[in-house]
Amino acid sequence: MFWDQTLIGLFQKGGFAMWPLLACSIAGSAVIAERALYFLRLRLNYKHFSEELKALLLKRNIKEAFVLCRKHPNPVPRIAEQYLRNLDHDNLRSEILRREGSFALEKVETRLRVLAAITHISPLLGLLGTVTGLVAAFHQIEVLGGQVQPGDLAAGIWEALITTVFGLVIAIPCMAAYHGFESAADKIARRMQFIICELDELFGKSSARDFKSEDVEVTEQTMRAIQ
Repeated sequence: MFWDQTLIGLFQKGGFAMWPLLACSIAGSAVIAERALYFLRLRLNYKHFSEELKALLLKRNIKEAFVLCRKHPNPVPRIAEQYLRNLDHDNLRSEILRREGSFALEKVETRLRVLAAITHISPLLGLLGTVTGLVAAFHQIEVLGGQVQPGDLAAGIWEALITTVFGLVIAIPCMAAYHGFESAADKIARRMQFIICELDELFGKSSARDFKSEDVEVTEQTMRAIQ
């Protein structure tokens, strides 16, 4: 109960603006739930992964390194896998990593713009309901020739205030979720850069040549063997 009214009663008093606000609330809730589960699945202990990967590479255990990268759905191990796949493509490696990183981040940032749009649209819909409620109240004053009682204006005032409240109630959690997810996406992007830098340090030009000795060379035959 809110202000001695049920949610259905408040919805009815809010007028037509409540319908698009309801649509925004459903869409926002669905996006927040889906993105929360998605980022929960992407959890990764970066320090542990980085140390384990570098330990395997220092031991020249390329197969186990690929297996480790494929264990995690997080884009960071996937970009590390792409780095190792293109270890001998010095000229193209940076372009390939940039392309794959962009694809990965595009997936990470999916639907965040929807949350941003809902954050901006919901208060505007609430403001629209406020204006239409005030218009209804003043129209009632005109119809009654100025001889009005407070109760005659109640419907318009209810509409004006309820839509504002519902618009803010929808926008605030959507804004909080948007910034939280955006922060998580930025963190993933930074860690993708970190792992590339760490692998660059590990595989300098001379190190890359040493690594590609006959027993550990990353050839198409080796790649097919570990598929």
